[in-house]
This record gives sequence, structure tokens and C-alpha cells, in this order.
Amino acid sequence: MSIMSYNGSAVVAMTGKECVAIAADKRFGVQNQTVGTDFQKIFQMGPTLFLGLSGLATDIQTVHQRVSFRANLFKLREEKELKYETLMAMMSNILYERRFGPYFVEPIVAYLDPVTSKPYIGMTDLIGCVCDPQEDFCVGGTSEEELYGMCEVLWRPNMEPDDLFETVSQCLMNAFDRDALAGWGAVVYIIEKDKITMRELKTRMD
Repeated sequence: MSIMSYNGSAVVAMTGKECVAIAADKRFGVQNQTVGTDFQKIFQMGPTLFLGLSGLATDIQTVHQRVSFRANLFKLREEKELKYETLMAMMSNILYERRFGPYFVEPIVAYLDPVTSKPYIGMTDLIGCVCDPQEDFCVGGTSEEELYGMCEVLWRPNMEPDDLFETVSQCLMNAFDRDALAGWGAVVYIIEKDKITMRELKTRMD
């Protein structure tokens, strides 16, 4: 078993019309044994900026602490909020400086520009190689192959927030229902210009 799938995870980000969604499962497991069902994998880094981390649970917590430290320093020095490009560069730098003994995480960033309302999503691999802003969706975790299949089928451009919520929820739930290492509940964030909606999904608990 790969160290990336030791704890199990499923994270997906998806764009809509002047909105963006990011969602993740809540399972914390040790291989095939489920230990907890409330593990946080999505973190708010700014008013409309979210970071999703899939991979090894201990490294998820370590990377979140390190990127939060750097983000807080940035806000103090520059006196402004983080933007998509800044967080992606920060994540890439943190991961690449440990490339010979890497953090086993794959970050996904979701951002809605507060001025233009344009959605941005992107991701890096475990050594910080940046995948340029995507027009449609980004997936990560042990369920990524199942997520790719579901998102390719269900995603369509310019979805309204309610349609985006339904689409990302169905993609995530149908994907991790086919993956024994992820699931056990899910959390979905819908980011709009004037509000952020967080919903928890009740899913199969087996």
C-alpha cells in the first residue's frame, strides 16, 4: 500500500458561474481500519480562499500549520489578504524545499476573486509541481480515479451555486462509495462573492 493511501482521502474542487466549490470526505483511517469520522481536510486561508489537503494525515496537519504560519506572516508584512497565486507559490515552495524527504500531501486550492468573481482552482503534486489554473475541476486522494470519472460526466460550464453544490456532492459521494479508504461523511463549501456556504453531507457509514 502506498503511503499516500495509508489514511485514505477524497478531495475535489469545481468551478461554476461566479462561484467555486471545494469538498472532502471526513474519514480518518489506518489502512482498512476506520479510526475517526470528523477529520478536517479543508482549511480557510482567506475570505474567499480555501485549501484542501489529501494524503497522509500527519503531513496534512504539519503542512497546514506551516502554510498558516507563512500566510499569517504575509498578512502582517504586506497588510493584505492572500490571493490564489500567492498561496500556490507558498505551497509549492514549502513542498519543494522538502523534495528529498517530501510531505505526502497533494494540495488543492480554490479561490474566488472578490473583484471580478472569477473562480480559480489548482493543485500541486507532493514535491510542489504546480498544475496551472483549471477551467473545470481538480481531484485528489485515494478516490481520485473514481472522482475523475464522475466529474468528467457531471461537470458542465457556468453552473449556478445550487447546481454546483448538487454536482460536486454527487461526484464526491458516488466516487468514495466505490473506495473503501474514503467516505464516512463529507463537507462541501460553496464560495460566492457575498457569502460562503458550508454543508455537511450524511453518507453511507460502512
